[in-house]
Amino acid sequence: MNGNRELDGRVAIVTGAGRNIGRAIALELAAGGAAVVVNVRANQDEARAVVGEIEGSGGAALAFAGDVADAAAMEKMVAAAVARFSRVDYLVNNAAMRGEKPLADMTYAEWRKIFAVILDGAFHCVKACLPHLKQSGAGAIVNIGGLSAHAGSKHRVHVVAAKAGLVGLTRALAHDLADDNVTVNCVAPGLVATAREKGFVEPQHHAIHHTLSGKRGAPEDVATLVRFLCGPGARYITGQVIHANGGAFIG
Repeated sequence: MNGNRELDGRVAIVTGAGRNIGRAIALELAAGGAAVVVNVRANQDEARAVVGEIEGSGGAALAFAGDVADAAAMEKMVAAAVARFSRVDYLVNNAAMRGEKPLADMTYAEWRKIFAVILDGAFHCVKACLPHLKQSGAGAIVNIGGLSAHAGSKHRVHVVAAKAGLVGLTRALAHDLADDNVTVNCVAPGLVATAREKGFVEPQHHAIHHTLSGKRGAPEDVATLVRFLCGPGARYITGQVIHANGGAFIG
C-alpha cells in the first residue's frame, strides 16, 4: 500500500464488512482516505472491531448493524451515514449468503433467502444511497459478484442465479446513472482464501477450478481492485465485470 489518499473527503458504505473480503474492502477504502460505514447484519462486535482498526490507523468509520434485505434498515443506515459524514460517494454491495443444495431438494423459501440478501439487498442499498451518489459528482457503485456466476456450479443454482443477477443490475445501472456521473461495476472474486464458520464445507466448484499459479488469492487482492474502481483513475470504467481469480476463469 502506498501513501496515496486519493479518496480523501469521500464516504463509502460497505455491506457485509465485518469479516473477510468485506472487511478488507473497508480497510482499503479507509487507507485511501475515505470515511467508511461498516455494515454487518447482526454481529456488532465484528463491526466495532473493523471500525477500531480504521480509527486506530487515523481514519473515520461508523458501525451499523442492519440486514440488507430490510429496505427500512438500509434507509436508516444511509441516514446515519449522512448524519455523521454529510455525504455518501461510494456503495460496495458485498453482503451475500451461500449454500449448496440440489434444486430438487430446495424450497422456494431457501431460494428467496439467497436472493433477498444478494440481489434484493443490492437493490435496497442502491435505492437508499441514490440521491447522495448523484450529488457526489464522482459516485461509484461496486457490486461484488463471484466466479460461479460465470462458470456455473453444481448444487448452487440459487447463488449462481443471484450473483448473475448482479451482473445484469450492474450493466443496467451503468446506463441509468451515466448522466449523473455515477460509475457502476462488478468485481467477481474467485478462489479467495477466507475465514469460514465452523462446519463450513468447501464449495464443490472449488475442486474443479484452479488458479494459474496454484495459489489462492487474499481478500486484499479484491479490495485493492474495489479501491481503484472507486477512485479518480477509474472514471472511464463503467458497466464492466472485472474478474479477480488468478486465472481460474478467463472470460
